[in-house]
This record gives sequence, C-alpha cells and structure tokens, in this order.
Amino acid sequence: MQKTIIQRRVDDVVVNRLVEKGVSPLLARLYAARGVDDTADLSVSLNHLISPNQLTNSAIMASLLADAIAEKKQILIVGDYDADGATATAVAVKGLLSMGAQVDFLVPNRFEYGYGLTPEIVQLAATMSPDVIVTVDNGIASVDGVAEANKLGIQVLITDHHLPSDETPQAACIVNPNQHGCGFASKNLAGVGVMFYVLLALRAELRERGTFTEKQEPNLTELLDLVALGTVADLVKLDANNRILVEQGLRRIRAGACSAGITALLKVAGRDQSQVNTQDLGFYIGPRLNAAGRLDDMRLGIQCLLAGENEAITIAQSLHDLNIERRSIESSMQDEALVSLNEISVGDQYSISLFEPTWHQGVVGILASRIKEQYHRPVIAFAEVEDGLLKGSGRSIAGLHLRDALDMVTKRYPNLIITFGGHAMAAGLSIEQSRFFDFQAAFEKIVRTLLTPADLQAIIQTDGGFSADEMTLHHAQLIAHQVWGQGFTPPLFNDLFTVITQRVVGGKHLKLLLEKQGKRFDAIYFGQTALLGDEIEAVYQLQVNHYNNVQSLQLQLLHVLNA
Repeated sequence: MQKTIIQRRVDDVVVNRLVEKGVSPLLARLYAARGVDDTADLSVSLNHLISPNQLTNSAIMASLLADAIAEKKQILIVGDYDADGATATAVAVKGLLSMGAQVDFLVPNRFEYGYGLTPEIVQLAATMSPDVIVTVDNGIASVDGVAEANKLGIQVLITDHHLPSDETPQAACIVNPNQHGCGFASKNLAGVGVMFYVLLALRAELRERGTFTEKQEPNLTELLDLVALGTVADLVKLDANNRILVEQGLRRIRAGACSAGITALLKVAGRDQSQVNTQDLGFYIGPRLNAAGRLDDMRLGIQCLLAGENEAITIAQSLHDLNIERRSIESSMQDEALVSLNEISVGDQYSISLFEPTWHQGVVGILASRIKEQYHRPVIAFAEVEDGLLKGSGRSIAGLHLRDALDMVTKRYPNLIITFGGHAMAAGLSIEQSRFFDFQAAFEKIVRTLLTPADLQAIIQTDGGFSADEMTLHHAQLIAHQVWGQGFTPPLFNDLFTVITQRVVGGKHLKLLLEKQGKRFDAIYFGQTALLGDEIEAVYQLQVNHYNNVQSLQLQLLHVLNA
C-alpha cells in the first residue's frame, strides 16, 4: 500500500499567540496544527464543561429519576458489551447508588442476545422486576424493545450517543446529544459521558428538592476515572469538552483516587499508574475490559469496575487472561484473512468484505480494523452466529460514512441486510449466509460511488521533523502528559536517520540505534522483523521508556518508507 506523508499546516501567528500566553513552543506548534487558536480551548477546568442544561431532556430525565428514587422504585441499568457500555453502566450504578437509588444492572451477552434493548432483553430484564429501565450507550434504535417494555408496564429512560434512525422509540425520555433537535454543543460525548451528564442534572434536581439538606451531596468527580476510560476506549472525538473529562479522569487515576478496578487493570497490564496517559487507557486498559464482552460476558468487566481492591485484582487477572486468548484468536483470524486477500487483487477493489466459518464473532471488529489499516479500504468482517446467519463488524476510512453507506445498500438492495447500525467509522450488521457474495458485490458498488481513487491512498499526517537538539526526554514527557486521541491525534514526526545497529527482540520486534545530526537515539519498531537499510526515512513518536524505574527517551517507529 502506497503511503504519502503530509505535514500538518501551522499558522505561525497562532503559534506565537499561544507562546505569548505561556504555552511551550513545542506544544504551541502541535496545538495550532490541531485547530487550537486560543488558550481558552486548552482549559481543563471542570468549570468550563458545557452545562447539562444544554443537553436536551436532561432536566426531564433528572426529574423522572428523582421521582423513582423518592418512590423507592427498582431501577435497572441495561448497558452495552464494550468498554464504553461497561464504564457507563458502572458510572450509572455508582452514581445512582450515591443518590439513594435502588439499582441493579443487566448487560446483554452478545452471543445470546445481540446488541441493544431488544424485546428478548426486556423479557430477561422483566425477571428482575424493575420499575424503570435506564439504557446506557444503547437504546436510540430500540423501537421494538421499548414497545415491549411499555407493554409490560416498565418505564424506559434512554441515554445514548449513537445516531438515531428514522423511527424514534416511544420511551418516557431520551437523552442523546445526537438526537434530532438537540442543541448540545458537543456531539461527541461517549455513552459514559452522556450518563455522567444525566447524573449532574439529577444531582441538581435533588438539590432543588432539598434532598441534601440533611446529608452530604455525592461528589460526582469521583466517577471521572471511569468517564475518561470509556471516552478514550470508544474512540469518540476528543473535542474541548471531552478533553476536560479525560484530563480530569487521568489526574484522579495518577493520584490513585480511582476505582480499584482501574488500578488492578493497570497493574496486570504492567503500566505505571502515576504516569498513566490516554495511550494507556486506549491500548492497555480498554482492550482488557473489552475482552470480557468479546469472548465471555461483559458482566465480568463491569464487576471489575465496581469491585473492592481484593476482588478487583482477581477479576483483572481473568480479564488479562481473556485478552491474551483474544489476541491469539485475532492473530489466527488475521493470518487466514491475509491468505484470502492474497488470492485477489485488493488494489482493484474499493472495499473488502470477508467471511470464514471458523471466525469468532467477538473478534471480527478488531480483524476489520487491522485489515483496514493494512489496505486502507473500508472493511467488513463476518462471523457465523447461528445456522444461516452472519454478523459483520465494519471499519471505515476518511471519506466514507459507513452507517450511511449501509443505509444506501438497504435502499438500493432491499432485503439484503437484515439489521444494521453504527457510526461514520464503525458499524455492525447481520445478513443471511447465503447472501454473503450478494452483499459483497452490493457494498462494493455503493462504495465505488462514494470514494475516489485518491481516497484509497493512505495519507500519513505528521508534525514535521525535529532538530536533534529538540529530541529530548523533556519533550517526550511534555507530549506524554497531554490528552491526545481521536480527532486530536497524537503527535507524529518524520525525519531521516542513519541506522547504527538493529536486532530482533522478542522474536517479533526490531530494536534500533539511530543517528541524526551526530546524536544517537534508541528506537523500537513493533511487529517488524525484517532488517532495515542503512539510511531510512521514518515516521515516529517521541516516547518515554520506563524501565527499572528509570525514564529514558525512545523513538517508536510507526512507518519506514525506504527500508
């Protein structure tokens, strides 16, 4: 796959303005390249969060929840089986308990019930005798499930962040920044962020009712560690509002003022809690939490987040073991996928649709992501879930809104897709196994109308190069302690280097000593075993390497263009 490096444009006037207001020259350059033109956009104070009052229906939902608490009604949280759903469920349970609610939770097993508040899930929920169901990170498309709950006399309150479909569920209240008519300034809240906002509104409502005249108000900032984890793990855009939530959560985690579950997950992942950053949440903690939903039951992950210290470390170890199993399954599936792709000319295709009967339905989303990264095309990977039925998980590239593309397939080829839903960059669907090749052809035709050949060229955006004098541990530390993520991408740099030494370590990584302008730097190239040439152009990250309680500068190579 051809890769083109493009350096992000920087307005020197903006950079100078940020520097004059106290931002370091390096960070000013990085921030300006990401659209920040004023230090107000860099505030991490909770006082600068968008008000819950701007989130449509939050006050109404707060009133309904306050009534339920006053009337001692049984509230049941119904979550999703990914990290966002797990953290949102934990936030809902902890937050509502702190305000005196009677609350329990239920998370669908993806292998038995699938996604969302389906009629089957409502029937299962009914066995727990709830008066109120509160959905987190799902529900906006659960028309039939809400109808079933209404028939059973169970009130449904929906908190979600996914895009709505044409028909709206007849719930008692819906809070979703992406629902039609909601003027909330940030459309990028994760499911856990939406639930946190509902709790802020509920606390304000209970305050108005005098609930806290004789008892202390709950401190909802204690939930921000979970909000940060779910926000980063769900890959929502880290706009200014989300960056505040994530930064405040990271501060609590670094200080040890977080859930025992997060501390335990960091420990089994071998991460330094005092130095935790967004990369740790996204690449080490999120996958271990997600492993429960992918291979077993996300109830295990939620229990970890709600557990005390001793129980948390036991559950975290189980999640760690599940993640090792998940990686093994994923590796095998990826090998099979690459064999299949070697038999066709991917370069002639605009999309990739894959299916193997042995694939695990909990891992096809990760497989789709890996294949997308390798071939820079929209990818949908399918697994068989029962006789004659396939479930697929897709990942897209810039320029193709995946959910909208699937919607176009359903309109142009009726009855081909059974169900679908998702976002611009990720979506899920189900089809009949006998229609796989029909879908493959139909999806390819739709994608060809939406993308150009230029869209299929992988573009690597970097922040340019460094002088050797700038490549310091201090600058690596400065970068590491900022909030980076989706929509606010971590800094990448590109430079020319001389390779002084190189060797394979751990059987699958390349350890190098590189030289630039007379100075030498340790470097690591993960997943690379073929030796490089003497002179290379590399795209890399400046990283802090922690080893034996000593910090040192390390370059992590991500792309080498002339190996």
